[in-house]
Amino acid sequence: MTSRLDRLLRPRSLAFVGGTAAELAIDACRSFGFSGDMWAVNPGRELRGLPTFASATQLPAGVDAAFVGVDRHASVEVVGRLAAAGVGAAVCHASGFAETGEAGAALQDELVTAAAGMPLLGPNCYGALSAPTGAALWPDVHGLTRCDRGVALLSQSGNIAVSLTMQRRGLDIAWVVTLGNQADVGISEAFETMVAEEAVTGIGLCIEALDDVGRFASAAAAARHRGLPVVGLKLGASEVAGAIAVTHTASLVGEDAAYGALFDRLGIRRVHSLPELLDTLAVLCSLGPLAGSRLVSLSCSGGEAALVADRSRGLGFSFPPFAADHAGRVASALDGRVAVTNPLDYHTLIWGDEARLARCFRAALGADGPQSAPAPFDAALLVIDFPAEGLDRSRWWPTLKAFGEACAASSTPGVVAASLAENLPGEARARAAELGLAACGDIDTALSALEAAVAWGRQPPVQDASWPAPARGSDFGSRVVPEHEAKGRLGAVGIAVPAGLPVPAEEAAATADRLGYPVVVKAIGLAHKTETGGVVVGVEDPDEVAAAARRLAGDGRTVMVESCVTGAVAELLVSVRSAPPVGMLLTLGTGGTLVEVLDDTASLLLPASADEVRGALRSLRIWPMLAGYRGSPAAAVKAVVEAIDALGALVRDDRSIIEVEINPLIVTRETAVAADALMLVVEPPAHG
Repeated sequence: MTSRLDRLLRPRSLAFVGGTAAELAIDACRSFGFSGDMWAVNPGRELRGLPTFASATQLPAGVDAAFVGVDRHASVEVVGRLAAAGVGAAVCHASGFAETGEAGAALQDELVTAAAGMPLLGPNCYGALSAPTGAALWPDVHGLTRCDRGVALLSQSGNIAVSLTMQRRGLDIAWVVTLGNQADVGISEAFETMVAEEAVTGIGLCIEALDDVGRFASAAAAARHRGLPVVGLKLGASEVAGAIAVTHTASLVGEDAAYGALFDRLGIRRVHSLPELLDTLAVLCSLGPLAGSRLVSLSCSGGEAALVADRSRGLGFSFPPFAADHAGRVASALDGRVAVTNPLDYHTLIWGDEARLARCFRAALGADGPQSAPAPFDAALLVIDFPAEGLDRSRWWPTLKAFGEACAASSTPGVVAASLAENLPGEARARAAELGLAACGDIDTALSALEAAVAWGRQPPVQDASWPAPARGSDFGSRVVPEHEAKGRLGAVGIAVPAGLPVPAEEAAATADRLGYPVVVKAIGLAHKTETGGVVVGVEDPDEVAAAARRLAGDGRTVMVESCVTGAVAELLVSVRSAPPVGMLLTLGTGGTLVEVLDDTASLLLPASADEVRGALRSLRIWPMLAGYRGSPAAAVKAVVEAIDALGALVRDDRSIIEVEINPLIVTRETAVAADALMLVVEPPAHG
């Protein structure tokens, strides 16, 4: 597949424009071993002994890529000249563009216009590194070594990318690309290009904001078809365009949840730190997807064994106990002096004795059991901390070797980790790789990476029809729909709502008589009625209704009177809102007055299938109440799923809706009723 970034990623010739920054990039290329042609552009002096021209217009024809290291105003002119000269791509290092405000954004538009279709990285970026070619359009030091194949790291942050290149995890990194302001080449195009590159073994993403969600989603689908692991780190948190303070959801769930839901939908493993990003890539590239979550842990300390068990809580692993005959073989290898449990503390009785270590590890992993017996574990973890540099490490190597041989003999994917990242030296990582093992810095990143491998193994086939629905803006302003009108829209699509209507305060009691008791009396126009005392629930007497109506009636002298929903098993929050640029975000959670207290939510992107909705409900802490806690009757979960499906259809078909929140959705044994609703719609522009 031919990409417009091919000449940038595998250049045979380079140009460098500017002064000090350009010289640093030249130095980086030389130290990286770039063997192609290089030229420089500077009107006042020669750069690092290269053939130097006064203007970019004098460059030889066919330059593949150029580094532009001049100020922001000069960058526009230089980029235009490079494009006119037929240069294949350019890196604009200068800052002071859209990140500074309107004037900078206008200058950035001029920069893109000047590029005239020539691929442009930046502005406000570090550039790109190509380990296969040694090209370094990069005005700084870096830590990459040459390799023909490896992972690609894509980052909007230049300094983060510099730090990532300094990793000492033995991870082969083939390309690093920084995007900066994404004025032209965005992370979606770079992602798409790397997925198609055969030499890429995995992709790490450091994302601040997406530029093209549809293109990004298509690239993720292509990665899944190819079996290419993708790991994402979301950097920063800014307010979502269109979010409003009148709903609980806007304060509970922001941009971060939208990106998390997007990554889940696209099969991208989300991580939360740089060590986790690198270690997860290392494990996924080394081991691939795991068949299941049965884990065995080996360490020579009970403390480490307990730490593994503790840190695994909530990650979905199981530590199956050894079957009797299996435990007997392990005990025999340890002379019957160790309690055989999983995680296994094999003590230091056999420390340094490679033959006995091999026997113990082979027994633990089932390599010496009956050949017809199924594999007892899906993965194995060895916790081992090496002495510091300069100390004798000779007695540690037999443990690593024995573990690697036991994994190979039992066909068990193996991971090595230390309790502290600094205690796993580069030599140990290298030897682990030679033994077919993955290495992680510490227990936490190892467990997270193994969890990612389990999740990868469970990924369903790509469903092309389920890509996220586009987000909606509110360029013309918005308005909050009155509760009665919002419920009318919900009821029209089949969502159960209480009988009721807004009435003058003096008619409240008569209305309650017609509806039947008990009733609810609400103030009109308040977003959070419970918090502000704007609702009275379960009123069973006409005089009480009248009194409540007099108290709650505002200047409009109107209140809402509704039938009271009884028999509640649980109360849920159900919300759909526009979360630019990601899509339409569905949030489910514990509702009612506990919504902020428990912060118990799960988010999905629309469209969402019934199975996805049920999975999200099961992830909530309130799920046992819905399922039937301690033998009590279950709630009408089917009705909940149907209501959510109807809400998704409403938002899909009515594009004026940018946010709707049902809180609470009262769930009984028979039904699910939208007891309160807030809706935000786009306000059409005024005419005339």
